[in-house]
Formats: sequence, C-alpha cells, structure tokens
Amino acid sequence: MVKLGKIGDLHKELQIWNSYLQFIDDEMLFIQRLLNSYVFEPRTPNLFERLEEFKRDFALSKKEKNRLKKAILEHEKHLGGLIECTTDDCDAHYYQKHQTFKDAMTVYIENYLNLKNKVYSYAGSILKRKKPQD
Repeated sequence: MVKLGKIGDLHKELQIWNSYLQFIDDEMLFIQRLLNSYVFEPRTPNLFERLEEFKRDFALSKKEKNRLKKAILEHEKHLGGLIECTTDDCDAHYYQKHQTFKDAMTVYIENYLNLKNKVYSYAGSILKRKKPQD
C-alpha cells in the first residue's frame, strides 16, 4: 500500500513537469514570433528554407508537448486512486507508468533545448545589423 508522503512527492513532480511545459509554451510563442519576423538579413543563403525547417520542427515539438500535457493530466487524475490501492501490483503499475512519463519528459526537454539552441545559434548569426543612431 502506498504512503501519503510518496503520493505528495509524485504530485509535486507532476506539478514541476506542468510548470516546465507551461514555460516552454511561453517560450515557443516568442520563438515562433521571432521566426515569423523580418529581423533577419534577407540576403542570407537558404534563409527561407532554414526558417521553414525550424517552424516545422517547432510544430512537431509543440504537438509532442501537448500530447505530454494531456497524458500528465490523465496520470495526475489517477494519482488519487493510489490511496485506494490495496495491492502492491496496483502501486507498481502506477510507479512504472510514472517512470515512463519521467523518461518521456527528460527526452522531450533535451530535444526541445537542442532545437531551441539550434534556432538561437542560427538566428543570432543572421540578425539584421543596424547602425546605432547618434
């Protein structure tokens, strides 16, 4: 049978994941606006193609993020049922599922950070340079 403290720890971890995903939501909005803006040097070779590639990658990342958010919400709904679990099998199943989500979150965040780094590295190198006004 599961202990209430352990349930609290699982719930806290779910809240942290939700917080990360919410932050990524906000960050994605900014990056998508950046990719759709006119702040890039227009004479950059393959500019349009690279920006479109990043937009596609962000769209895929957003889909995965939304899938994770839904799955975590469902997982969180079942957390209360752990109190009523009377067998170790019931507990083990939930913990196994929780570990699967933890692994998926780790992979997603690593992939997202890699994508964001690629965009920032590319964008930073091709931003329009304006002369400072006196």
